[in-house]
Amino acid sequence: MNVIVITDPSGEDPNGAAAGSMSFGKNMFMSTFLMSKEHQFVVLSGGEGNGSVRLRAIVNSISVLDNGATAASGAAVASSYAGIRLMVGGPSIGAAVGGSFDVYVVTVEDDNTIKITPYSGGLAVLPPGKKGAIIHLRNTEGNPMYGTATAVRRQAAVNIGRMIRDGYSATTIVGQTFKTVSIGSGEKYGGGAVNLISGISTGDMFTPQVLDTQGYPMDEPYGKTCPTCGWSVGFPTAENYDVCPNDGTPLNTFYAYDSLANAITVTKDTVLVSTYGTEAPGIHSTTSAIVQASVKKYGYSSVEIATSINKNIKNGLLVGVNYVEPKDINVRKESNAVGVYFTPLPEGRSSPPWDLPISSFFLNVLGNIQTVIGFILIILVIFRRSLLTNFQKRK
Repeated sequence: MNVIVITDPSGEDPNGAAAGSMSFGKNMFMSTFLMSKEHQFVVLSGGEGNGSVRLRAIVNSISVLDNGATAASGAAVASSYAGIRLMVGGPSIGAAVGGSFDVYVVTVEDDNTIKITPYSGGLAVLPPGKKGAIIHLRNTEGNPMYGTATAVRRQAAVNIGRMIRDGYSATTIVGQTFKTVSIGSGEKYGGGAVNLISGISTGDMFTPQVLDTQGYPMDEPYGKTCPTCGWSVGFPTAENYDVCPNDGTPLNTFYAYDSLANAITVTKDTVLVSTYGTEAPGIHSTTSAIVQASVKKYGYSSVEIATSINKNIKNGLLVGVNYVEPKDINVRKESNAVGVYFTPLPEGRSSPPWDLPISSFFLNVLGNIQTVIGFILIILVIFRRSLLTNFQKRK
């Protein structure tokens, strides 16, 4: 599935244009799901063509769009590449799909008239200045729900038209479209989504850690959250929590499509979180949840944010990075933004060294000792004097 929704062609609504992709097949969106924050456009690719052909089509399309072309011109280049599909769009350039596709183009006029038109192959366009959407959907070979795409594609288009008419934001509509398509057609693995006006995305929240494997199932639970303070935790770790560790409130379960919509929707309480120093899967999304909860409870305090992050590193929710200090937290309260600068752990470690009265060099030496008994004996030998002294004091 590829979808682009534009509810505010003027670009004034921070949630007025959004796009997303998912599939039952092996996920290649890490390399073929591209957004330009500067020019506010997105390029979603697909089809049956091989990877090198697809890459050439994408590069060609981006070159055209960077020179100020409309979405129609950006998508039209797909016709020069056999089996390739390109869907492109943005708040000011409209939306279009070219190449090999089965889509509905949705338009909503100022008098709330909804028009839904099917297209199959060639070029389909949502003109600049129009409120509307384009949704492509086909079933992947091997999908147990094969044969459902035609009906679900139409139902999703109808839902999109009604939600645009009723005033919902593009980001909310994209989230609901992910729900409809993932449940109804089985084309359900992320993938992800982008907010084209605000320039934020779901990042690596739903893409797989290994290239060309299936991503996260968008119709399944993604995590649990505290309705009081906003603390949240993702699955599978969420299986270990029923109540909030901060205040004991029972946690609510949320689904992947809910998390997708929340991640790209800007509200007055939204904190835009950036992470630096590591590209490890899951770091950005987990850190964002931690920072959101900390800001909601304590405000824009670099000390409290650092404390919250370190607490989650210590309990194993955030892995692969070292503890942070307040100086590693860049807070910009006036723009609701927080930057976190991480230092990755060396040698593939998942958590920082233990807080023991032993140097890190000595711990590395001890790492060569293969038995727990050997480790304990050395600890006892080194600290026998202090242990005996403490024992004698207690007598």
